[in-house]
Amino acid sequence: MKLKNPMLVVTDIDKSVEFYKKVFGLHVIMDFGANKTLTGGLALQTIETYKDFIGKSDISFGGNNFEIYFEEDNFDKFADKLKECNVEYVHPIVEHSWGQRVVRFYDPDKHIIEVGENMKIVCKRFLNSRMTPEQVAERMGVPMKFVNACMR
Repeated sequence: MKLKNPMLVVTDIDKSVEFYKKVFGLHVIMDFGANKTLTGGLALQTIETYKDFIGKSDISFGGNNFEIYFEEDNFDKFADKLKECNVEYVHPIVEHSWGQRVVRFYDPDKHIIEVGENMKIVCKRFLNSRMTPEQVAERMGVPMKFVNACMR
């Protein structure tokens, strides 16, 4: 068995497609009308058809119990772009204890999106600040094998 696509139920598929295009540069690669698959494998399904699929009409949004995670190599550039996208933030940019910067925000249907700084970039940032590889491994809580791979 193989996981194929995460699928989000949306109230306005065109609005959601436009959001994911504007914020992430994703494009529709398969269009079935009520279901669209975007680059990267994210699928969107209309709420009306999903209600039929599951035989229930009580679909809720904004549960804050699930997120879609993206990683970005140029986190600062993305953070600047995000300011222009008029998103509702779950929280502003934070730096986790392991050094990765992340931001969380909602899509138009209140699905949580997390964008994190690429972990290899975090490692390189620490190495460039003159931390030893051992210090980086300790700070990030990663094995030396990961740090060594980032140094190549």
